[in-house]
Amino acid sequence: MTERAPTHPSAAPTLDPIAVETWVFDLDNTLYPARSNLFVQVSARMTEFIMDRFALDHEPARELQRDMFRRHGTTLRGLMSEHSVDPGPFLDYVHDIDVSPIDPSPELSALLGRLPGRKIVFTNGSVPHAERVMRRLGVDRHFDLVFDIVASDYVPKPDPQPYDRLIEVSGLDPRRAVMIEDMAKNLAPAAERGMTTVWLRSEHEWATAGAEGDHVHHVAEDLIQFLAGALGSVPTPR
Repeated sequence: MTERAPTHPSAAPTLDPIAVETWVFDLDNTLYPARSNLFVQVSARMTEFIMDRFALDHEPARELQRDMFRRHGTTLRGLMSEHSVDPGPFLDYVHDIDVSPIDPSPELSALLGRLPGRKIVFTNGSVPHAERVMRRLGVDRHFDLVFDIVASDYVPKPDPQPYDRLIEVSGLDPRRAVMIEDMAKNLAPAAERGMTTVWLRSEHEWATAGAEGDHVHHVAEDLIQFLAGALGSVPTPR
C-alpha cells in the first residue's frame, strides 16, 4: 500500500477493513485515475454552456466559470445562486461526455468485491454520470447507493449539509465509515463527523487545498494499490 504518514500521526485512526461498515467513495478522479482527463471534458462542456447561456466569448465564459467555482464550491451552485440557472439542463449538458478514456478495471472490481461492508458513491456530479462511469469501469454492481448533487439539494461538498444528509439517508455510522476522496478539503467534514479519511493524492491545485490538515488521516497515491494493501490481512473468499 503506497501511503504517506499523516500530518498528525497521533490523531490518525487506524484503518482495519474488517471493522469498517461503510466505504464512501468520491467518483471523479477517485474511482478512476485523474490521468483519464474526464473532468477536462466536463469543464469544457461547462464553458460551452456558459458561452451559450450568457452569449459570452470563450475567455469571459471561462473566467465566470472559475469565479463561480471559487466562491460557491461548484460552478453550478454559483450559477444557480447568482444567475437562476436551471440545474437539470446544466447537469445533462456538462455530463454528456465520452467515458471511453476510462479503462474497464477488473482489478478494481475484484478488490471492491473483497472489501467488507457496503459501498457508497458520494459525488458533486449526477447519478446518471456516476452510473455511466461505474458501468464503464465494471464496478456498478458493488455499490448500494449513489448520493449525488441532486440528493444534497445542489449543495456541494465540502459544505457540511450534504454530509449530514448522506448520514441521514444511508443510516451509516460515521465511526465505522471510511471516506476516500481526491480533493483534500472535502475530507474535513467527514473527519469532523467521525469518519476515517483517505486522501487520494493529486498534484492539481484544486485537489491539494487543505491537504496539510489533521482531517487527512491516510494518504494514498493509487486507489487500487491502497485497497490491495488494506486488504492484505483480509482472507480471500474461496
